[in-house]
Amino acid sequence: MKFSNVIDGTERLVVDLFTATFAASEGAAEGAMIGGLVARQLAETPPDDIRVFTAWDGATPVGGAVFTRLACPDDPRAVVLLSPMAVATDRQGQGIGQTLLRHALAALRAERVDVAMTYGDPAFYGKVGFMPVSVSTVPPPHPLSQPEGWVGQSLTGKALPPLKGPCTCVAALDDPAFW
Repeated sequence: MKFSNVIDGTERLVVDLFTATFAASEGAAEGAMIGGLVARQLAETPPDDIRVFTAWDGATPVGGAVFTRLACPDDPRAVVLLSPMAVATDRQGQGIGQTLLRHALAALRAERVDVAMTYGDPAFYGKVGFMPVSVSTVPPPHPLSQPEGWVGQSLTGKALPPLKGPCTCVAALDDPAFW
């Protein structure tokens, strides 16, 4: 297993991974929506506002995690939002997702990112240090349909004091359908 922080030239493979993974678990429409999201993130997000981490088995991507800037203009901290993340259906349950996230979070710490947030399964993300966060502590860009899924962690080793919102996400995620 090889991990990469570079996406150049492998965009189509990464988009296909997300499309197939979400289609298998949530249906074809969800797969198309998430694949489209990743394609937009890769094509439209300024390079300083996106980090993509992938896990590879030879020439095949088996995991991917897309982090984009969560901008809180009244707060000086660097904040990223993990959305989406995928592990190939036939490779789930092997620890790839957790290992990929640990790799990504270490790289983000090295870049001096202060806070990582995501909107997903607290049980899964809790395995790599994410904890439930209230919307008053970190204001999401849109109302949450499942507030218990708003999780985050400080990457500085300090407690996570409230962020001064409102916070905004990159254009590709700025759609209430994702929230």
